[in-house]
Amino acid sequence: MQGTIVTLGGGGFSMAEDGASALDDLLLGLTGKRRPRVCFVGTASGDSSAYRERFLDAFRSRAEASALVLFGQATHDYTPPETLLEQDLVYVGGGSTANLLALWRLHGVPALLERAAASGTILAGISAGMNCWYEASSTDSFGPLAPLRDGLGWLPGSACPHYLGEEGRAERFRGWIAEGTLPPGYGADDGVALVWRDGVLADVVSERADGQAFAVTAEDETPLDVRVL
Repeated sequence: MQGTIVTLGGGGFSMAEDGASALDDLLLGLTGKRRPRVCFVGTASGDSSAYRERFLDAFRSRAEASALVLFGQATHDYTPPETLLEQDLVYVGGGSTANLLALWRLHGVPALLERAAASGTILAGISAGMNCWYEASSTDSFGPLAPLRDGLGWLPGSACPHYLGEEGRAERFRGWIAEGTLPPGYGADDGVALVWRDGVLADVVSERADGQAFAVTAEDETPLDVRVL
């Protein structure tokens, strides 16, 4: 996969009371633009209008902020997915990973995102927006936490957001990898992001002083070097 993908285990505008976030500042900086075109993708939350407005409130003062809407509700018309090709940053929100992947494929979103990334668009996402880029993930799309081997596969292995922030996340993720249900992968704490360039892990950053991330295999859990922003 060519391009830059930033996967957030948690944090960002949606977990900050005032919407301010060092991770979001990093994402905007990666675009190299003074006032970048930024699009929020809220598919995983059913295009929640409250989630969308929280994003727009956090970004509109420093970016040309918009949102992709696939559900076509009365409060916001359907957005042609081709608008993703016009963005400097695409920011995918949290919610149901399984529903996100199903709807994206129905609307042809993956092919457009792949083209956008190859042209320099930064792809990023939190929670379900972290999971979707990997081969597999830990998700609560079906209620209780469960393994999902249905990601886009643009990043190697499996993913687990909120790694230390939600009870049972880390233990179950390690267990699924140990038994072979999920491939080896990465766990990211809230406030921590993994920065991938052309499919290679290039940086691990945190907006919290104690943020952690791990590479998890069937045999071991190895802490990654985390750079505090």
